[in-house]
Amino acid sequence: MRIIVGITGGIAAYKAPELVRLLKKAGHEVRCAATEHALEFVTRVTLETVSGAPLYSNLFASGRTEHISLKDWGEILVVAPATANIIGKVAGGIADDALSTLLLAFSQKPVIMAPAMNCEMWAHPAVQRNVALLKSWGIRMVGPEEGELACGVNGVGRMAEPEQIVDAVCQSESLKLKGERWLVTAGPTYERIDSVRFIGNYSSGKMGFALAEALAKQGADVELVTGPTYLNVSNCQHINVHRVESAREMYAAATEAFPRCQGAILSAAVADYRPAECADHKLKKQGDEGMTLQLVQNPDILATLGGMKRESQRLVGFALETDHELENAQGKLKRKNLDYIVMNSLRDKGAGFGTDTNKVTILAADGSRKESPLLSKKEVAEMIVQEVTS
Repeated sequence: MRIIVGITGGIAAYKAPELVRLLKKAGHEVRCAATEHALEFVTRVTLETVSGAPLYSNLFASGRTEHISLKDWGEILVVAPATANIIGKVAGGIADDALSTLLLAFSQKPVIMAPAMNCEMWAHPAVQRNVALLKSWGIRMVGPEEGELACGVNGVGRMAEPEQIVDAVCQSESLKLKGERWLVTAGPTYERIDSVRFIGNYSSGKMGFALAEALAKQGADVELVTGPTYLNVSNCQHINVHRVESAREMYAAATEAFPRCQGAILSAAVADYRPAECADHKLKKQGDEGMTLQLVQNPDILATLGGMKRESQRLVGFALETDHELENAQGKLKRKNLDYIVMNSLRDKGAGFGTDTNKVTILAADGSRKESPLLSKKEVAEMIVQEVTS
């Protein structure tokens, strides 16, 4: 990989040459970018010697837009050490020197930061807020570690060792879905009766959101189409959220996105029926008489995508069953032209709507089967992604 190592003005900058050396030894190409204060701790000659390339440290050198050309060259940017100052600059969108400008230009590529600072600084609410924000954008933090700090105290704030940072880079390198786009549907749909009432179900969207995060963790760009839910994604950099309400809105979003995708996992609990008419006002009770609703069938999203599916695409459906689980799931797998179907049963304690756990059986079109014990939905999602993308 082509790796840019950014160095900021902290005492841990003395570890940067060793980090560069280890990355080069692992076969990567490396260039360095440093702040003015970083060069108080490690010299230009050292960084240029270990990297074998000119150092980028002056935003105005020769009048060139080097932060753009370097961004185009690099595949991943590693900031080590990452001081409270550079973390705050990125969180605030500030670009006032070579490295901070490069970081903002690098917004669509992987960034790893290895924080290093005094333990009281690390614990400050402003720093923790900024770190949480950067994580939500998809920036990965390695460390800091607990240990003896330059100020003589012991605490959390010590930069991760170069070997740990290299391991994090290697993990980024092995993202098997990098360059792929996947569609995920999540949550319930609401089918309006009138201006205040709807037909819906108990789906929370937790399984679908966990699947989107698991795909993004493997490097995929995800189109997440979700019905009404309170959930938000953490990997905003790689997950594009489309919020819809009804089955027809979800159908439109899913069928528009699927042709651009390598695969789709449809976990949403889509209403099979909707009221034939929706009143634009609140319907009032009419004496003691009941209400009769005429329902019409919604479009079948999974079957439609099964009919659209190219040979190179993978399509995964879900089957939430209450009886004859295996028989019903296998029928759905074949009938809707799926590659996999994920079956779970409301009879399994801890599985189903609204829970933080799930227990599933993954059925493949070739007849193979994989079962999970009761796990967190995050763990189940990672197992599903591993199985359907292998």
